[in-house]
This record gives sequence, C-alpha cells and structure tokens, in this order.
Amino acid sequence: MAEAVANVARRINATVEEGKDSLDLSNCQLISFPDGVFKVLRTVSENIRIVTLADNKMKAISSKFFSTFTQLRELDLQGNIFTKLPDEVGEVEHLTSINLANNSFSIFPEKLTEIATLERIDLEGNSITELPLEKLSAMPALKWLNIKSNPLSSSTQSALRSPYNFEILLTTE
Repeated sequence: MAEAVANVARRINATVEEGKDSLDLSNCQLISFPDGVFKVLRTVSENIRIVTLADNKMKAISSKFFSTFTQLRELDLQGNIFTKLPDEVGEVEHLTSINLANNSFSIFPEKLTEIATLERIDLEGNSITELPLEKLSAMPALKWLNIKSNPLSSSTQSALRSPYNFEILLTTE
C-alpha cells in the first residue's frame, strides 16, 4: 500500500512541477480520488485538461472533483466499479470525451446529456439496458457512442436501427 501511495505522490508532483495539462493516476489501486490531491493541485488544477483514473477500484467520484477540474476536456474512468456519476458532471463545461468502459453502470448516466461540448461517450462493457436516445440526439456535439457489450433491451436495439447524427458502436450478434 505504501508503494501505491508513493506512486500517486510521484505522479502528482510531476504534474505540478512540469506544469503538465494531464494527470494520470491509472493503475494506482485507488478506491477513491485522494482528498489531499485537491490541495496539492490547487495551483495548477485550472491547467489540467486530461485526467486518467483508469484501472483502479473506484466506486464513486466526488462532486469536488468536477468543481476542481473546471477546464477538463477528457476524463478516463474505464476499468473501475462505478455505478453512477455525481450530478455535477453535467456542469463540466468543456468536456469532450468520457471513457466509462468496463465499469458497473446499469443505468445510462443521463447527466452526460447535459454537457453541450461532449463528443465521445464510451460505455462499452457495462450492464446498460436502456438509452435516453431522445436526449442523446439533442446533444449538439455528440459524434460517437460506444455501447458494445451491454445487455440492451430489444426495444432499445430496435430504436437504434433509426439513423442518428452520431456514430453508434454496438455488439453485433
């Protein structure tokens, strides 16, 4: 465990010292986003555009995360055990890409449809059965939705046969 903490500290310090626009805390055995990170990154959080928290053991992400990283463009949360996102995700003004593949979502996180800048949503390998297709269609920037390997209901699968103004990746049987 001490090694994992040291690894997180090293990566955060590198982000701060090198003035990077990205923070990569993937494969760090995290169960939550460390609260102390907010303090360390306070001076540079507005510069951070990309956050990767892939392949951890996270179940939740706090609303503080979204109010801290206000300039976030890309968020990678794949390979965790998320079942939902906080409502504040809908207030992220600049997000263009979110990767939620291989998590534990059974319900599509509808707050994502409120992000006007969002172009790419990856939800491959979850347990989603229904999609808010009307809300997705109303998203002005959406170009790509990956919902492969989800147990979509037959009514959702039928609805997906209609043409949409974004690309939909599906598992074909």
